[in-house]
Amino acid sequence: MENYYIKSAEKFVKEQLGEDKSGHDWHHIDRVRKLSLFIAGKEAKGNKTIIELGALLHDIPDGKLNDSEESGWKKLRSWFAEAQLDGETIRKVEEIISSISFSAKKETLPSIEAMIVQDGDRLDAIGAIGIARTFAYGGVKGQPIYDPSIAVREMWSKEEYRSGKSSSINHFHEKLLTLASKLNTETAKVIAKERHDYMESFLKQFYKEWDVSL
Repeated sequence: MENYYIKSAEKFVKEQLGEDKSGHDWHHIDRVRKLSLFIAGKEAKGNKTIIELGALLHDIPDGKLNDSEESGWKKLRSWFAEAQLDGETIRKVEEIISSISFSAKKETLPSIEAMIVQDGDRLDAIGAIGIARTFAYGGVKGQPIYDPSIAVREMWSKEEYRSGKSSSINHFHEKLLTLASKLNTETAKVIAKERHDYMESFLKQFYKEWDVSL
Protein backbone atom coordinates (compact mmCIF):
# COMPACT_ATOMS: atom_id res chain seq x y z
CA MET A 1 0.00 0.00 0.00
CA GLU A 2 2.87 2.37 0.81
CA ASN A 3 4.25 1.85 -2.71
CA TYR A 4 0.84 2.79 -4.14
CA TYR A 5 0.90 6.11 -2.27
CA ILE A 6 4.44 6.86 -3.48
CA LYS A 7 3.61 6.04 -7.11
CA SER A 8 0.42 8.09 -6.90
CA ALA A 9 2.33 11.03 -5.42
CA GLU A 10 4.97 10.81 -8.16
CA LYS A 11 2.30 10.93 -10.85
CA PHE A 12 0.54 13.86 -9.18
CA VAL A 13 3.74 15.89 -8.78
CA LYS A 14 4.82 15.27 -12.38
CA GLU A 15 1.41 16.50 -13.55
CA GLN A 16 1.61 19.64 -11.41
CA LEU A 17 5.29 20.61 -11.73
CA GLY A 18 6.50 18.79 -14.84
CA GLU A 19 6.49 21.96 -16.95
CA ASP A 20 8.00 24.25 -14.31
CA LYS A 21 10.92 26.38 -15.52
CA SER A 22 11.77 28.12 -12.24
CA GLY A 23 13.92 25.36 -10.75
CA HIS A 24 11.02 23.73 -8.92
CA ASP A 25 10.36 21.02 -11.49
CA TRP A 26 10.10 17.25 -11.12
CA HIS A 27 13.89 16.88 -11.22
CA HIS A 28 14.24 19.17 -8.19
CA ILE A 29 11.59 17.18 -6.34
CA ASP A 30 13.30 13.89 -7.16
CA ARG A 31 16.69 15.17 -6.00
CA VAL A 32 15.18 16.35 -2.72
CA ARG A 33 13.60 12.94 -2.30
CA LYS A 34 16.93 11.16 -2.94
CA LEU A 35 18.86 13.50 -0.65
CA SER A 36 16.27 13.14 2.12
CA LEU A 37 16.24 9.35 1.94
CA PHE A 38 20.06 9.28 1.89
CA ILE A 39 20.18 11.46 5.00
CA ALA A 40 17.55 9.32 6.73
CA GLY A 41 19.56 6.20 5.96
CA LYS A 42 22.88 7.62 7.19
CA GLU A 43 21.29 9.05 10.33
CA ALA A 44 19.13 5.93 10.87
CA LYS A 45 16.23 8.18 11.84
CA GLY A 46 12.70 8.95 10.73
CA ASN A 47 9.79 7.22 9.05
CA LYS A 48 10.93 6.63 5.46
CA THR A 49 7.41 6.73 3.97
CA ILE A 50 6.59 10.04 5.67
CA ILE A 51 9.94 11.46 4.57
CA GLU A 52 9.45 10.35 0.97
CA LEU A 53 5.90 11.71 0.76
CA GLY A 54 6.96 14.97 2.41
CA ALA A 55 9.83 15.38 -0.05
CA LEU A 56 7.67 14.54 -3.06
CA LEU A 57 4.86 16.92 -2.10
CA HIS A 58 6.75 19.77 -0.42
CA ASP A 59 6.42 22.29 -3.27
CA ILE A 60 2.80 21.61 -4.25
CA PRO A 61 1.24 24.34 -2.02
CA ASP A 62 4.09 26.82 -2.48
CA GLY A 63 2.71 30.30 -3.04
CA LYS A 64 5.46 30.99 -5.61
CA LEU A 65 4.11 28.20 -7.80
CA ASN A 66 0.37 28.83 -7.39
CA ASP A 67 -2.06 31.72 -7.63
CA SER A 68 -2.00 31.65 -3.82
CA GLU A 69 -0.94 29.36 -0.99
CA GLU A 70 -4.62 28.65 -0.35
CA SER A 71 -5.15 27.34 -3.88
CA GLY A 72 -2.00 25.24 -3.56
CA TRP A 73 -3.18 23.65 -0.31
CA LYS A 74 -6.60 23.00 -1.84
CA LYS A 75 -4.89 21.18 -4.72
CA LEU A 76 -2.82 19.07 -2.34
CA ARG A 77 -5.77 18.19 -0.10
CA SER A 78 -7.77 17.11 -3.12
CA TRP A 79 -4.98 14.65 -3.89
CA PHE A 80 -4.95 13.44 -0.27
CA ALA A 81 -8.65 12.67 -0.55
CA GLU A 82 -8.27 10.97 -3.93
CA ALA A 83 -5.33 8.84 -2.71
CA GLN A 84 -7.24 8.00 0.48
CA LEU A 85 -4.31 8.60 2.81
CA ASP A 86 -5.05 8.05 6.48
CA GLY A 87 -5.46 11.07 8.72
CA GLU A 88 -2.24 10.59 10.68
CA THR A 89 -0.12 10.37 7.52
CA ILE A 90 -1.79 13.49 6.14
CA ARG A 91 -1.14 15.35 9.41
CA LYS A 92 2.55 14.43 9.42
CA VAL A 93 3.08 15.31 5.74
CA GLU A 94 1.26 18.64 6.10
CA GLU A 95 3.37 19.34 9.18
CA ILE A 96 6.53 18.86 7.13
CA ILE A 97 5.37 21.02 4.24
CA SER A 98 4.13 23.91 6.38
CA SER A 99 7.28 24.11 8.49
CA ILE A 100 10.32 23.62 6.24
CA SER A 101 10.33 26.60 3.87
CA PHE A 102 12.99 29.29 4.29
CA SER A 103 10.37 32.04 4.34
CA ALA A 104 8.48 30.32 7.18
CA LYS A 105 11.48 31.14 9.42
CA LYS A 106 10.73 28.29 11.82
CA GLU A 107 13.32 28.11 14.60
CA THR A 108 12.16 24.68 15.78
CA LEU A 109 10.84 21.96 13.49
CA PRO A 110 8.09 19.60 14.67
CA SER A 111 9.69 16.25 13.77
CA ILE A 112 12.86 14.49 12.66
CA GLU A 113 11.11 13.86 9.33
CA ALA A 114 10.66 17.62 8.83
CA MET A 115 14.32 18.22 9.73
CA ILE A 116 15.47 15.66 7.18
CA VAL A 117 13.26 16.92 4.33
CA GLN A 118 14.27 20.50 5.08
CA ASP A 119 17.92 19.46 4.84
CA GLY A 120 17.27 17.71 1.53
CA ASP A 121 15.53 20.78 0.13
CA ARG A 122 18.24 23.16 1.35
CA LEU A 123 21.03 21.03 -0.06
CA ASP A 124 19.40 21.24 -3.49
CA ALA A 125 19.42 25.04 -3.16
CA ILE A 126 23.22 25.25 -2.90
CA GLY A 127 26.25 24.14 -4.91
CA ALA A 128 26.31 23.88 -8.70
CA ILE A 129 22.65 22.87 -8.84
CA GLY A 130 21.73 25.75 -6.55
CA ILE A 131 23.55 28.22 -8.80
CA ALA A 132 21.71 26.93 -11.88
CA ARG A 133 18.35 27.02 -10.09
CA THR A 134 18.96 30.57 -8.86
CA PHE A 135 19.43 31.96 -12.36
CA ALA A 136 16.53 29.90 -13.72
CA TYR A 137 14.23 31.35 -11.05
CA GLY A 138 15.53 34.87 -11.57
CA GLY A 139 14.92 34.61 -15.31
CA VAL A 140 11.35 33.42 -14.85
CA LYS A 141 10.68 36.26 -12.37
CA GLY A 142 12.34 38.90 -14.54
CA GLN A 143 15.08 39.70 -12.03
CA PRO A 144 18.42 41.09 -13.22
CA ILE A 145 21.45 38.83 -12.93
CA TYR A 146 23.11 41.52 -10.84
CA ASP A 147 22.66 45.23 -10.24
CA PRO A 148 25.09 46.90 -7.82
CA SER A 149 22.50 49.61 -7.14
CA ILE A 150 20.11 47.05 -5.59
CA ALA A 151 21.07 46.52 -1.97
CA VAL A 152 21.11 43.10 -0.35
CA ARG A 153 18.02 42.79 1.85
CA GLU A 154 18.81 42.11 5.51
CA MET A 155 15.33 41.62 6.97
CA TRP A 156 12.04 40.93 5.23
CA SER A 157 8.57 39.56 5.68
CA LYS A 158 7.38 36.48 3.82
CA GLU A 159 5.62 38.73 1.29
CA GLU A 160 8.68 40.93 0.77
CA TYR A 161 10.91 37.88 0.38
CA ARG A 162 8.78 36.64 -2.51
CA SER A 163 7.83 39.90 -4.20
CA GLY A 164 10.55 42.39 -3.29
CA LYS A 165 12.98 43.70 -5.87
CA SER A 166 16.31 41.91 -5.84
CA SER A 167 18.82 40.25 -8.17
CA SER A 168 19.97 36.69 -8.65
CA ILE A 169 23.40 37.47 -7.20
CA ASN A 170 21.83 39.14 -4.16
CA HIS A 171 19.90 35.92 -3.56
CA PHE A 172 23.18 34.20 -2.69
CA HIS A 173 23.79 36.69 0.11
CA GLU A 174 20.17 36.91 1.24
CA LYS A 175 19.64 33.16 1.46
CA LEU A 176 21.95 30.61 -0.13
CA LEU A 177 25.17 31.41 1.72
CA THR A 178 23.31 31.14 5.04
CA LEU A 179 21.92 27.65 4.46
CA ALA A 180 24.99 25.55 5.35
CA SER A 181 24.87 26.94 8.89
CA LYS A 182 21.14 26.21 9.23
CA LEU A 183 21.09 22.48 8.54
CA ASN A 184 19.75 20.00 11.06
CA THR A 185 21.69 16.77 10.56
CA GLU A 186 25.39 15.97 10.61
CA THR A 187 25.05 14.12 7.31
CA ALA A 188 23.65 17.21 5.58
CA LYS A 189 26.36 19.42 7.08
CA VAL A 190 29.07 17.20 5.59
CA ILE A 191 27.42 17.28 2.15
CA ALA A 192 26.94 21.06 2.36
CA LYS A 193 30.61 21.89 2.89
CA GLU A 194 31.69 21.22 -0.71
CA ARG A 195 28.57 22.88 -2.12
CA HIS A 196 28.98 26.00 0.01
CA ASP A 197 32.65 26.33 -0.94
CA TYR A 198 31.73 25.97 -4.62
CA MET A 199 29.27 28.88 -4.38
CA GLU A 200 31.86 31.09 -2.71
CA SER A 201 34.35 30.26 -5.46
CA PHE A 202 31.73 31.03 -8.11
CA LEU A 203 30.90 34.42 -6.58
CA LYS A 204 34.57 35.37 -6.34
CA GLN A 205 35.01 34.63 -10.04
CA PHE A 206 31.70 36.35 -10.92
CA TYR A 207 32.68 39.63 -9.25
CA LYS A 208 36.12 39.47 -10.87
CA GLU A 209 34.57 39.15 -14.32
CA TRP A 210 31.84 41.70 -13.56
CA ASP A 211 34.49 44.28 -12.66
CA VAL A 212 36.58 43.24 -15.70
CA SER A 213 39.53 42.63 -13.39
CA LEU A 214 42.08 41.34 -15.87
